[in-house]
Amino acid sequence: MPTLSYIERRWQLETYFDRTAKDAWARLTSDAPVGRIRATVRAGRDSMRETLLDWLPKDLSDARLLDAGCGTGTLAIDAARRGASVTAVDISQSLVRIAKDRARAGQQPLAIDFRVGDMLAPTLGTFDHVVAMDSLIHYTTPDMVRALGMLLPRVRRSVVFTFAPRTPLLSMMHAVGRAFPRSDRAPSIEPVREAHLRTLLAADKSAKGWRLARSRRITSGFYISHALELVRA
Repeated sequence: MPTLSYIERRWQLETYFDRTAKDAWARLTSDAPVGRIRATVRAGRDSMRETLLDWLPKDLSDARLLDAGCGTGTLAIDAARRGASVTAVDISQSLVRIAKDRARAGQQPLAIDFRVGDMLAPTLGTFDHVVAMDSLIHYTTPDMVRALGMLLPRVRRSVVFTFAPRTPLLSMMHAVGRAFPRSDRAPSIEPVREAHLRTLLAADKSAKGWRLARSRRITSGFYISHALELVRA
């Protein structure tokens, strides 16, 4: 069961993306012109998305994939084009609406089931692969590990996810972000020590039978994110 800290942060994220950040996020995840700082974030996110997709099989026909925290749907659409049957879930109704519109605008029909809700809900079913790109970065390390522990029993092959690595640059940006008025702030990310994350995962009972495989860190200006892959041992 999710902790109170997870539930509280989930509510903060839902409020932020639905009431404050919808338009900015739609622009960031499109090809519309953006400023220099956001351009570095867009480039970093594009590179990270390509990395996570590369870690999945090239042919996803007959595979069920959960896009946990789908945002405006770019990764879900890319995976569906490779044959996956995708369940794309996000807590933000506004972002899911944008994702649906973008999926419908394509030339080919895609097997994507868009949902508004919690990515950890057992009612979403079981999957061959789970992708959680930048959707766990707002949670504490213990809550992140608990979230992964709730997903793993329902996954047959792999889970790929990202976290915000604790680096001097990221810690500085984190401190600067706290200086903005509370009403203007995005819910802060939670910098994670990779060694601590690995230790907690190794000790988690739900992760028994799984092992950490590939790893990649991407730094692009104001975008810093680290990807890890969990596969069946």
